[in-house]
Amino acid sequence: MDKAQILIAANRGPVSFSIADDGSLEHRRGGGGLVSGMISVATEIDSIWVCAALSDADRRAAAEAPGARLDRTHDLGGMRVHMLDIPRETFEGAYTGVANSALWFVQHMLYDTPNKPSFGSHFRKLWEDYTAYNNAFAEALVAGAAEGARVAVQDYHLALVPRILRTRRPDLRIAHFSHTPWAPPEYFGMLPGQVARELLEGMLGADRLGFHSPRWVEAFLRCCARILRADVDFGRRTVEYGGRVIELGVHALGADEEELRENASGPTVAARRATLEEAVGDTRLIVRVDRTELSKNIVRGLEAYRELLVTRPEWRGRVTHLAFAYPSRGDVPEYRAYTETVTRKAKEINAEFATAEWTPVVLEVNDDYPRSLASYQLADVLLVNPIRDGMNLVAKEGPVLSERDSVLVLSHEAGAADELGEHALLVNPYDTVETAEALHRALSMPEAERRRRRERLVEAAVALPPRRWFQEQLRSLD
Repeated sequence: MDKAQILIAANRGPVSFSIADDGSLEHRRGGGGLVSGMISVATEIDSIWVCAALSDADRRAAAEAPGARLDRTHDLGGMRVHMLDIPRETFEGAYTGVANSALWFVQHMLYDTPNKPSFGSHFRKLWEDYTAYNNAFAEALVAGAAEGARVAVQDYHLALVPRILRTRRPDLRIAHFSHTPWAPPEYFGMLPGQVARELLEGMLGADRLGFHSPRWVEAFLRCCARILRADVDFGRRTVEYGGRVIELGVHALGADEEELRENASGPTVAARRATLEEAVGDTRLIVRVDRTELSKNIVRGLEAYRELLVTRPEWRGRVTHLAFAYPSRGDVPEYRAYTETVTRKAKEINAEFATAEWTPVVLEVNDDYPRSLASYQLADVLLVNPIRDGMNLVAKEGPVLSERDSVLVLSHEAGAADELGEHALLVNPYDTVETAEALHRALSMPEAERRRRRERLVEAAVALPPRRWFQEQLRSLD
C-alpha cells in the first residue's frame, strides 16, 4: 500500500457497505456536510480514512479488501477507506461500554449522580477494550502514514490515539478534534483517576487540539491544570506537558449551504413538504429535529410547548409542534427509557388539548432526512434547547433553508450559541416557563425583525463550512 499524506481516523467511516441481491458488496457514502467537506479536501491529496467496520457487510468488506491484514483499503472514488474488523466484544466494550455509556455522559454532564456512575471492576475491563480499540486504530495509522504525514483524529472514541502515534511515529503531525462539549474538572474528575489522566495524556500526544467553542477549550485547560498539574496558558490556549507545548484552537463547524440547498431542492423533499402541509393545515409551526438522546432535552421542550398552550390559550388551534425525534443509541438502557418518555409526553399533550380539527404535537420517530429538510423550509420557529451540545448543526442548517423567516429559540448551553446567540432567542434549557415565553415571543415577532434576525443567523451559520473547517485544522499542522 502506498503511504498516505493525510489520514483521517474516526469511528464511523465515509461509506457503509451492504450486500446486494446477487451477494456482491455495495457501498453508499455517508450523508451530511461534514463527511462531504472532509472528503473534498482529503481527495486532493493522497489520503486514507481509517474507521471501524460497523455492520456484517462492513466486516466482510474489511476481510475482502486487497493486501495484508493491515493493508485492507478500498479505493472509493479517490478516497481510500481502511475498515478495521475489531473483535465484536472489544468493539462493544469500547464503543457502548466506555464511549457512549461513560465518556458521553461525562462530557454532557448527564449522570444522575446520586445513583450513577459507579466505576467498579467491570468498568476496568471495559477500559481495557477501549485501550485495545484505540491501539487498533493507531496500528493502522502507523502502517499507512507517509513520512511527516498529517493525521486528523476525530472525537472521544479515539482519545488515546494521539499519544500512541506520538510514541510510535514522532515524525507525524497530529490533530485531534472533539465534537462534544468538554466537562469542567469538577465533573470530569468523577472518572477514575487513572482513566482521566490517560484520556488527557492521550489527547496531549497531538500537536493541536480542536474544539467547537472557547468554553470547551477553557474546560479542557482547567482539567489539564487540575488533574495533570500541567503548565496551562489560558490566554494563548496552550498546554505544556511532557516537554512539549500543545496548542488548542476553536473551529466552529458551520453549515454547508450549497449542499443543503441542493439536497432540499429535489422532488423527495417537495413530496415530504406537501405531506407536512396537509397534516398541519394553516397553523404556525414550531419545529425541532433531533436524535432522541438525553442531551437534546426533548422532554423539556415538549413541557415548554404545553406551558405555552396553558398560559397563552390564544395559540390553541393556531400552532402545531412538529417534533422529529429520531432513534439513537438503542443499546444504552437510559436512551430506550428516554424515548418512551418522549412518546408518552407527546401523547399526553395531544390528549389534553387536541380537537377534531387540530393535533397539537406531530411526533415522528422514524429517521427521514428529506422530511427534516422540508420542515426547515416550513418552520416559523426552530426550537433547539439542548442541555449541553458541542455545536448543534440543526441550529445552523434550519435558518439557511427557512422560507418563513423562522425564529431560532436556542439553549445557551449549545456551542452554537457563541455565534448565533445575538440573533436567536436564548433560553435556559431547564426553565420551561422561560422557554414557553420565548416560543410566544418568536410566534408573535414582527416580520421585519424575523427577517433581519434570520439573515444574520445565516451569515453566521455558514461562516466556516465543513470544507474550510477541515482545511483550517490541516493548515494548523503546517
